Amino acid sequence: MALYAGIDCGTQGTKVVIVDSQQGAILGEGSAPHRLISDSNGRREQEADWWIEALIVAFHQAVAQAQVDPLEIQALGVSGQQHGFVPLDEQGNVLHSVKLWCDTETAEENALLLQQLGGVKGSLAKLGLMVATGYTASKILWFKSHHPALWARLHTVLLPHDYLNFWLTGERVAEYGDASGTGLLNVRTRQWDKATVDLIDNTGRLWQALPPLKSAESCIGTLRPEAAAKLGLSPATRVSTGGGDNMMAAIGCGNIAAGTVTMSLGTSGTLFAWSGEPVSAESEMIAGFCSSTNGWLPLICTMNVTSATTAIQTLLNEDIAGFNALLAQATPGAGGVEMLPFFNGERVPQLPHARASLHNLDSDNFTRANLCMAVVESATYGLRYGIELFRRQGINAREIRLTGGGARSAGWRQIVADVMGCPVVCLNVKEAAALGGAIQAIWATRLADRPEQDARALLAELCQRFVSLDPATHTRPDASRQEQYDALYQRYLQRLQQAYPEVQL
Repeated sequence: MALYAGIDCGTQGTKVVIVDSQQGAILGEGSAPHRLISDSNGRREQEADWWIEALIVAFHQAVAQAQVDPLEIQALGVSGQQHGFVPLDEQGNVLHSVKLWCDTETAEENALLLQQLGGVKGSLAKLGLMVATGYTASKILWFKSHHPALWARLHTVLLPHDYLNFWLTGERVAEYGDASGTGLLNVRTRQWDKATVDLIDNTGRLWQALPPLKSAESCIGTLRPEAAAKLGLSPATRVSTGGGDNMMAAIGCGNIAAGTVTMSLGTSGTLFAWSGEPVSAESEMIAGFCSSTNGWLPLICTMNVTSATTAIQTLLNEDIAGFNALLAQATPGAGGVEMLPFFNGERVPQLPHARASLHNLDSDNFTRANLCMAVVESATYGLRYGIELFRRQGINAREIRLTGGGARSAGWRQIVADVMGCPVVCLNVKEAAALGGAIQAIWATRLADRPEQDARALLAELCQRFVSLDPATHTRPDASRQEQYDALYQRYLQRLQQAYPEVQL
């Protein structure tokens, strides 16, 4: 056996997988939850120490389930929730609770920074993407403004996965994929953007605090003796660069070449695809991130997917099985019932203050089944809006790989295939980001040992070995329903523009 570990430090918890690179199999898994600091002003934070505590618990769980000697684990790869701000002093102490991707307390700072960049167009021109409140940049400006004494001690800016790497190895480094979500990186050149950094702090402190950038296939070091002892590993265990959770999930989904789109039917909806060149970023709705495979990972996020379906499910007092049974009773178009599913505002298109609404009801079509169909269809139309944005960038899908809770519904999978006009399939492995970390660790280790290898070919071989699709979920579009949904999608767009004329179609 040749053993490796993948770690995913998410918002809700940390997950660990132990894999055998020869079998191409996951031998053991572990997980541990994280607490969340939350306030009505938009504050969403965690303590970095909580991640370490969860990592140790989850790691020992995974080793125990795998029934292996942890001293045989050769390397680790870390995935982490994107955008969080971990400020360190020179001694490596964390100076403040970590503001997370979902923190909106820094909205005012982000608006100021976006204005200084020249608005949306200026941000796209300078960085290749639009800085958003969730990104790291506004968190840094907030920290400087609200905690000047702590700011004076700032030595290093790290992201969540960078911090785990620091705890593991003592190295203060970043990786292009995760760094592209800071709002401080020019995603086209893969370099920190000094002009943007100087808008936040022109004294040089922030510029000096930005860590050196590493390419995705690198090993950044070996374990500190203290970290090795807590995890039961050898100090010779290597650590790869790791990356953000979306970047690592792309590896864990095998989304490393053109033609595949990963679509998450989770609380929110996520679409991402691999690209060999940066997107032209005509639209701020596409986050043109770098990938953790030395390419790019254009990404789109919608706000209302299973959060919307759960609202209707709760209203009708149905469990998942009951909801899916009602869905199966309805026909495409939901008997004419139309929904705009913006229970949480919307990000794509940008309608932060939008509200959900029902339209075209009458005494015949106002049924439980049609309500279920209308919410699923409208959530799916929102994702097609994103797919159309991709297509305008020349990013086309030959296959959509579905993840998230909604993907477990056969009825919803068929609707996605019909609305998108594209085959869909689910993965056998659910922890794609942790698996991506393990695959990257194998990739980096093998290239470190034999640098003459073709890096892209090796990664493709590893993904082929580890990433398996569930044939029982493979769903092709039905030609007649696809034609129906093309017309129904146009009806949805008309309804959208009637309600929100500012939306550009």
